[in-house]
Amino acid sequence: MVYLGDKATGRDNNLNLIRMVAATAVLVSHAWPITLGPGAVQPLEEAVGHTLGTLAVFAFFTISGFLITASFERSSSLTSFLAARFLRLYPALIVSLLVVGLVIAPLISSLGAVGFLSTSHPWEFIARNLALASPMFVLPTVFESNPYPAIEGSIWTLFYEVLCYMGVFLAGVAGLWRRPGLAALALGLWLALWLVARASGVALHPKLVALMTLSLPFVIGIAFYLWRSCLPLGLGVLAVLVASAWLARGTALHTPLVALALGYGVFWLAYVPGGILRAYNQLGDYSYGMYIYAFPVQGLMVWLFGPQGPVTNMMLAFPATLVLSVLSWHLVEAPALGAKSRVVGWLKPEGSLR
Repeated sequence: MVYLGDKATGRDNNLNLIRMVAATAVLVSHAWPITLGPGAVQPLEEAVGHTLGTLAVFAFFTISGFLITASFERSSSLTSFLAARFLRLYPALIVSLLVVGLVIAPLISSLGAVGFLSTSHPWEFIARNLALASPMFVLPTVFESNPYPAIEGSIWTLFYEVLCYMGVFLAGVAGLWRRPGLAALALGLWLALWLVARASGVALHPKLVALMTLSLPFVIGIAFYLWRSCLPLGLGVLAVLVASAWLARGTALHTPLVALALGYGVFWLAYVPGGILRAYNQLGDYSYGMYIYAFPVQGLMVWLFGPQGPVTNMMLAFPATLVLSVLSWHLVEAPALGAKSRVVGWLKPEGSLR
């Protein structure tokens, strides 16, 4: 039997490819509301209880839980860990918001470029979306005639990703990741609270609901990392998990089992199949750029070419989004990550993780 810990020892895996597929799945999922309006039924929604986009985001968060915990354990200092997280998230986000708010939006605003830039709208858009906590999706006078008039959409998950990062950081500082028993207790308590909150039907703040939903696959990723040495990778296990999720439909266990089965499938695909799939790693990690640029580009295609179906929108938006994603990786993301050692040196880190 092959165990995850035997395989997850380096960068020779399919995670970059899987994240790119997941980012593309978000584009596919969003093509329905963007072209047909917010009430459109999306792929898999009726059959699985979750949209294709939601499942793709679950995959992202499971991978993040695994890799971010591993990153904390490998980091030489607290500052090094925090710098790595900032450089992975913010440089590309800043550039994308400048492109959307100061280039795309002014060109298509009914006020004209000069009129739009003379308002507070683009500056509020950039500031609020950089802050993450209260993102601004709709820009006045932009995409007003589109079925879905928002110019941003996907970036709402970044706030919850940062919260999950901080959870890993605080738990790591408290020493949980070096104490498997204590970590298991903490994760078990979290799952129990999740199930109680879901089963009780108590109305919670939407942000708390979103955090509960997205932290679920993230925590699964953490658990996969902590117990990777005893986690077997096999299609038989995957089949049992998928069957369990299917049988749990309509119960509080359905979403956790869907997230678990999906996460397990992601890691099986990441580490078991090899061969030509690994050649993708020679290209780069284009998934983040695909994720942050797809929504505005899809809306732009509707504005440019008029009413269209979801498939047409995908065909029009994917090539343009891919170009922006490639440029983002090679011109922004990779250089930013390469600057981590210099940034850490400037910050003069103190406090070893070990």
